[in-house]
Parts: sequence; structure tokens; C-alpha cells
Amino acid sequence: MPDPSTSGGLAAMRVDYDMPPFDVRDLAPTWHEQLVAWLAAAATAGLPEPNAMVLATADEAGVPSSRTVLCKGVDARGVVLYTNLTSAKSHDIRMTRVASATFPLYAMHRQVHVRGGVEEVPTAESDAYWATRPRGSQLGGWASAQSSVVASRLALEDAVVAADRRFPGEVPRPPHWGGWRIVPDRVEFWQGRHDRLHDRLRFERDGDDHSWRVRRLAP
Repeated sequence: MPDPSTSGGLAAMRVDYDMPPFDVRDLAPTWHEQLVAWLAAAATAGLPEPNAMVLATADEAGVPSSRTVLCKGVDARGVVLYTNLTSAKSHDIRMTRVASATFPLYAMHRQVHVRGGVEEVPTAESDAYWATRPRGSQLGGWASAQSSVVASRLALEDAVVAADRRFPGEVPRPPHWGGWRIVPDRVEFWQGRHDRLHDRLRFERDGDDHSWRVRRLAP
């Protein structure tokens, strides 16, 4: 194995992808059915957190940021994540109303890229998901002013203790916590092939009727 501590070692790192052909006829009828199928295959294969995705946003000056979040919903409407609505990512989304996300299914030599506008998830849906979260995660939602500077780890833990005392029973959803839905206009399915001649198939909205079509992209 090349030594990653050297530039030459990094340059020498290479894996030859050996996936079977992936063509338009292999796709599900819709992008969301195809995404669900690939996520299910990743879960069956034992990949850790197959619903993890790298969310990319930009602020009003166009400065980009990316971070890994968990996808908590996929259907014809889009891809859903939940977070603190005052966080840095939420600030970016409110300013631009666009985002992209990549599902890095590296162990299966696959990736899925989603790009589009962003809308806030309705309150009822955020409430329903909040109710499924473990109590500790709920308390953390109250204790953490996400993306803000904290004095110490102890200060954060003290805030959790205070939230636990405040809510001895059911923990309500904080007003600053909820969901965002990426409403895609493009969804690309990428599968690794020999000699870097990867298969890239992209669903994209086409025309005034916003119907979907599929195009193959050069690797």
C-alpha cells in the first residue's frame, strides 16, 4: 500500500473498479426509486450508514461549504434532512435556496449526486420525525446552538443536563429545529468501470412541463 504521508504515495493510490455495465435500461422508472434501490443494496451489503450524504451549500457571497449529514427521507418530492434551522447550513440554504448532496457509496463503487432547490419540510413532518428520535438526541437538539462557538465540552454537557431537567417527560421539538427538502432538478447515478470509463446516467427535468429525461454523461 503506498504511503499516504507523501505526495508520491497519494498519486500512486489507485483502485480499478470492476462493476458490471450500467445502462439506461437498468434504471428504475424514476430517480427516487433508483436511489432507494441503491440505498437498499448498500444496507444489505452492510455498508455503515448508507444514508449518509455530503451536503454542499454556499453563502450569499458564493463561498462553498460541505459536510456529511444523514438523509431521512426519499420520495418523489425530494431528499430530506433534519437539522438546527439556525445552523450555518440552514443560513446558506435560506440565502440561496439551492443545495446539492452526494451519497458516497464508495465500497460499492457507486455515487449518487442530487442537485436542486430547497424547501422547508412542513411542521407536521418535522414533528413526526422528531418523535422517532432517541431522548438523548432530542435533548441535544435543545442544548446545542449548532455552528456557534462554545466555551468548552463541559458547557455543552451542562446544557444537556439543563434540558433534561427542563423536560422530565416528553421532549417537544424546538422551534429552531426542523427539516429541509432538496427538490432535485438533476440526479446522477455513477458506477465505477474499468480504466476510469465510468457509467454516468443523469435524470434531469426537461422543458416547461418539468418532465424527466435521462442522459448518459462522459466519465
